Amino acid sequence: MPSASVLEKNKAIVAELSEKVKNATAGVIVTYQGITVEDDTALRSALRKAGVDYKVYKNTFTGMALDNAGYSDIKGELNGMNAIATTTGDEVAPAKILKEYADKIDSFTIKAGFVDGKSMTADEVLALAAVPSKQILVGKLLGGMRSPLNKLAMVLQAIIDKEPAAEAAPAAEAAAEAPAAE
Repeated sequence: MPSASVLEKNKAIVAELSEKVKNATAGVIVTYQGITVEDDTALRSALRKAGVDYKVYKNTFTGMALDNAGYSDIKGELNGMNAIATTTGDEVAPAKILKEYADKIDSFTIKAGFVDGKSMTADEVLALAAVPSKQILVGKLLGGMRSPLNKLAMVLQAIIDKEPAAEAAPAAEAAAEAPAAE
């Protein structure tokens, strides 16, 4: 039987991971087997830049943390060598970055995930990765809202440009003849 200090250390690890999972807006579980050191370093750097926490834990610890956070249904995916990526920011970031590496490396696979309290299968995580980033979606929305205003401005300018100059001249003369206000 493990010593009391080892048990306390393990409980602390599970508590820390449980908090990460509970507070995360999104998370993805991957099999990281077969990734080279170079690819792993690049992956971790990309995840760090996106504000994603990525770490390898024992499957039993990850399973306990998933239970504590209410994601027991994806616990069955915890076989083999796994890592978990969590974020409190952009929900799409972990899925996008990890999918990019899963496409490059055959043995690196996405197993499951969660977003805002909902568990997701690997296929759902891959579908989430296909969603454009929040900045792109906001840009498209604003561009869509701006387009009708631009068209209205062009139509009004075309009407102004079509008016004959003769009609504009009498109006200018009348304005010039009016007495100036003091």
